[in-house]
Amino acid sequence: YPEMKLDLVTEGRMIDIVVEGFDAGIRLAESVPQDMIAVPFNEPQRFAVVGSPAYFADHPKPRTPDDLRAHRCIRLRMPSGRIYHWEFERRGQAASVDVQGMLTLDEPLLVMQAAREGFGLAYMTEWNVAADLEAGTLQRVLEDWTPPFDGLCLYYPGRRHVPAGLRA
Repeated sequence: YPEMKLDLVTEGRMIDIVVEGFDAGIRLAESVPQDMIAVPFNEPQRFAVVGSPAYFADHPKPRTPDDLRAHRCIRLRMPSGRIYHWEFERRGQAASVDVQGMLTLDEPLLVMQAAREGFGLAYMTEWNVAADLEAGTLQRVLEDWTPPFDGLCLYYPGRRHVPAGLRA
């Protein structure tokens, strides 16, 4: 479609794509409004708690989410300003941990870089850390506490007239 023009806007906060004038949006499947049509992008994903080999040389690996309270964790500030609480689940037991640490960032790629540099543990999506895990620059812990969740979806209003570019 050589005549098609794409206007891509990255926005971390939740917006109403209809009110803002967008044809479609991308969100985690669990966050797509019920009156929208959602088209999955990928298979279910998982989160991963990761740290550098240097960090683990000086700190024992946590075995439960409660163990994180004794660790330096890299906190993530959401676009709303809220600090993200790390979420875990195993055998029907759910836990949400407001981790502590000396570093709070608002950009996931900076969180990942800080984890590589040994600043503390990070809570990232597997797709963000897969290459680091394979290369050994990051190590994973608490894997049995991070079950799969539905991944990203393209979503758009369930209206009759779908713009030609989106339809294509």
